[in-house]
Amino acid sequence: MRVLHVITGLAAGGAEQGLRDLLKHSRHDAEVVTLTNDGVLAQEIRADGTPVTDLGMRGNTDLAALPRLVKHIRGGNFDVVHTHLYRACLYGRAAARWAGVRRIVATEHSLGENMIEGRPADRPGVRELYLAAERLGQLTIAVSPTVVELLVRWGVPESRIRMIPNGTDAASFRFDPASRHRVRAQLGIGADSRVVGTVGRLTPAKHVERLVEAVRDLPGVVLLLVGGGPARPELERLVREWGIGDRVVFTGESREISAMLSAMDVYVSASPGETFGISILEAVASGLPAVYVTCPAIDDLPSGTCHGVRRVGSDTAGLRAGIVEFLDAPRQLAPPEFPMYGVAHAAAQVDELYDSLRRTPSAAMSDVVGRA
Repeated sequence: MRVLHVITGLAAGGAEQGLRDLLKHSRHDAEVVTLTNDGVLAQEIRADGTPVTDLGMRGNTDLAALPRLVKHIRGGNFDVVHTHLYRACLYGRAAARWAGVRRIVATEHSLGENMIEGRPADRPGVRELYLAAERLGQLTIAVSPTVVELLVRWGVPESRIRMIPNGTDAASFRFDPASRHRVRAQLGIGADSRVVGTVGRLTPAKHVERLVEAVRDLPGVVLLLVGGGPARPELERLVREWGIGDRVVFTGESREISAMLSAMDVYVSASPGETFGISILEAVASGLPAVYVTCPAIDDLPSGTCHGVRRVGSDTAGLRAGIVEFLDAPRQLAPPEFPMYGVAHAAAQVDELYDSLRRTPSAAMSDVVGRA
């Protein structure tokens, strides 16, 4: 089966890395179109052997990109179009219908309680456009039960939602003492320093400034911020203003996430709007104690399943208290495993979903979409 994945951009991020992992484990023939931002993950997906085309959109309203995408879909003879992230879901589903494809799937990675992809979800027209585009497809994959509930509250029929959790290759994040030593040496972090860290896009919605403030009042503690994004200049300004530049390390985008996690002693996610929390699972897989504000991946597990993690309030005091609790906690050299979040398991479920769509007659599918 030929599958085209359409995604808004391919800079380093959770949804983007999730797409790469899916492609590596899927048994179907796939290609990728990125609407814009042909970033570091595009290079890695190409290196894995999957073609990536950058559509070169100039902005959210660059409607000239739509016929280019239609032409690409028609020329590729695709059986399924699978869209990821808000802008790609709007343009990708419309283009797929225009190109005559009726097997259209979307994955909802980033819908939160009040935010979508780090921006307020109550902006004029956001929900209306979302629901209009949803009716052009067949199914939306929700990455957690929390996202299923949010989609239903937004007005997506539950019959058109499938819950397939994100997957991660836990073994690839196991603690490595050699990587710990190397990364700390490269970044100028002392071998005996206590290091608090986080991984992810530096955007205002992640509220990394609260983490910076929490560490400011913990003398001797080093903060390792792995990722790039629009909030970095403001964070750097705060670091200078508070005089803690010798204790805060910005790495920018990194493809050595496992090594970076090995260099840390406590992992913290200050984001109040995570829809899954893949980076927190990766930290747990590395044996790190983890402090988080929201993480449906952990919260949806049965009580007592995951040890060495703490959910805290989103304010600075809550983050600081969680960090202090775990600063001297030993690393788990045999961390818990979560088979339900294995990347191969997730990819197999998505593949089966594609197969189920192929078994459904195109005419019947078109009727279902038309009635939705």
